[in-house]
Amino acid sequence: MPKNNFVFSKKMKLFTLTVIGVVIGSFVVVSPHKEDSKSKSLTFSSEQEKEHRRAQEEEDSKLADSRQQSGMEDTAVQQASLPNLNSMKEQYDKQISDLLKRVSELETGHKKHPAVQFLTYKDKKRILVTGGAGFVGSHLVDALMFQGHEVTVLDNFFTGRKKNIEHWIGHENFELIHHDIVNPIYIEVDEIYHLASPASPPHYMFNPVKTLKTNTMGTINVLGLAKRVHAKVLFASTSEVYGDPEQHPQDEEYWGHVNPIGPRACYDEGKRVAETLCYSFAKQDHVEVRVARIFNTYGPRMHMSDGRVVSNFILQSLQNEPITIYGAGNQTRSFQYVSDLVDGLLALMNSNYSLPVNIGNPEEHTILSFAEIIRNLIGTSSKIVLLPKMEDDPQRRKPNITRALTYIGWQPKVGMLDGLNRTIEYFKAELSHAKRKESFNVYGHSASKKSLDQDLAKFSDRKQHNTL
Repeated sequence: MPKNNFVFSKKMKLFTLTVIGVVIGSFVVVSPHKEDSKSKSLTFSSEQEKEHRRAQEEEDSKLADSRQQSGMEDTAVQQASLPNLNSMKEQYDKQISDLLKRVSELETGHKKHPAVQFLTYKDKKRILVTGGAGFVGSHLVDALMFQGHEVTVLDNFFTGRKKNIEHWIGHENFELIHHDIVNPIYIEVDEIYHLASPASPPHYMFNPVKTLKTNTMGTINVLGLAKRVHAKVLFASTSEVYGDPEQHPQDEEYWGHVNPIGPRACYDEGKRVAETLCYSFAKQDHVEVRVARIFNTYGPRMHMSDGRVVSNFILQSLQNEPITIYGAGNQTRSFQYVSDLVDGLLALMNSNYSLPVNIGNPEEHTILSFAEIIRNLIGTSSKIVLLPKMEDDPQRRKPNITRALTYIGWQPKVGMLDGLNRTIEYFKAELSHAKRKESFNVYGHSASKKSLDQDLAKFSDRKQHNTL
């Protein structure tokens, strides 16, 4: 290579290296400036955020002070309403807990039923109870279920309530049929307890023709079923077949003193015709029948508005209302507790005795003295008010239970005071439930006082007479 070219090449290399060095140096010099600028920008942003946060805290502090000042004015009102709110919360919590428990039972399909006795196929009976959701019927169903039998309840729910038997729904030995016995029923059974019929004056007077049809056509259907499947029938008759008796006490041989066209005749004569039907089927078709003449009965699950003496007096006393008596109060009644009645029905069905049997407590009291007993047990200041006497109101009622004691070995066991205390506790719970149900609707809002008063008035209606 010529010498001039070599010198030029060397100069070019030196120039190139110098340019590269300058470029690199510019990066080294410029980069700290860029980083410093970025740092200054972040520092400014941080100070701005602190200032904004300080201003927000001051604004929140002012708002809190304002709310506190405003809240102090409402403190007295809030404190006054706190007990009510706590009470409402407790009620709602309990209701929600109960509902969740029931939903859980439905979802799992494992409802917990009362324990029952185990019976072999040979000993277990198939038993039909008409009117089994009613006051007496539901207690009878309990006894039969506890014994281990298969029980079918038939009810049209005119006076019966599902609440009375809901603890058995879903049990393998229990079946519920919504049916009116005025229409025929076709099932296979071994025994029939025929209790279907309204039993309190307001209920059986509400539709007299239907009451007669239930006790006549309904009884024909029951006896026809018993004839077809060879079942034994117990018919629940009444002391009303004696009417306003001229014989005292009343035994089963007494034919009675009944007004066939009076306001109570639909029930009195309906039961008398039903007894005639039972013994006609027994003579003509060899149906095995039992007839129980039931006297005044009381106890838990009584309908609150049935107009009977016990329910009227207890409800009026619990609500500190006047206790109303129709007539002078010297008419007499004999009251038995429901468990004694159930024992009597079971004993009669399992006996070999086929004639009518009085099932009642021979302990006799005047209506006035009975009202005073209930008033004293509850401890109320209710006054006793005498109202005009009701038409065909029986003046004396007391069973002669010699036949029951002799042939089926039955007599009442529960004392009156013991039975009344149990019944009073039941009505207290029912009344409390009715008030709570009307006081709060499903959304938790307080109901109007007017609606609550209307509901309580419905349960306390005393327009119908209380002679049963």
